Amino acid sequence: MNLKDIQELIKFVAKSGATEVDLEIDNIKISIKSPAKKRRGAEDEVKTIVQQIPQQIVTQQTTTPEAVSIPITEKSTTELLSNAKQEDSTDETNYITIKASMIGTFYRSSSPETPPFVSVGDSIKEGDTICIIEAMKLFNEIESEISGKIIKVLVDDTTPIEFDQPLFLVDPS
Repeated sequence: MNLKDIQELIKFVAKSGATEVDLEIDNIKISIKSPAKKRRGAEDEVKTIVQQIPQQIVTQQTTTPEAVSIPITEKSTTELLSNAKQEDSTDETNYITIKASMIGTFYRSSSPETPPFVSVGDSIKEGDTICIIEAMKLFNEIESEISGKIIKVLVDDTTPIEFDQPLFLVDPS
């Protein structure tokens, strides 16, 4: 991400009315904060923090009210998926993973009253809507780029997701 991209993102956030946006791409974290209320006659103020994140696994300790020390480790999505693969007896080597194209909130259907766009066992073809990702109050229909059969839904409905996070496993045959 270059300086021009960051400046465009700042302008977009300022126009959208959002008060705070956190974005993490590769090893760069961007936090954009703007004041909640505008003062009369004041220019738009936007505070941007860009920082380089060290590429290492972070281990931190927290203390509960009972003074019990519990270690917490941050694992990557890939690590969590590999652990899930070991637990699942299904052979997933021949499957294609559909990944998130943006960060936001994952929705399996267009509203709580309607059925999900796709479920396990459904056949999909290229161009079919498979889910919705909400980002900054915009609901983006995500279309399948492949044809096949849904083998597994990897994300729960209404869950926050990250860019490139696996969403579905598809059998292309």
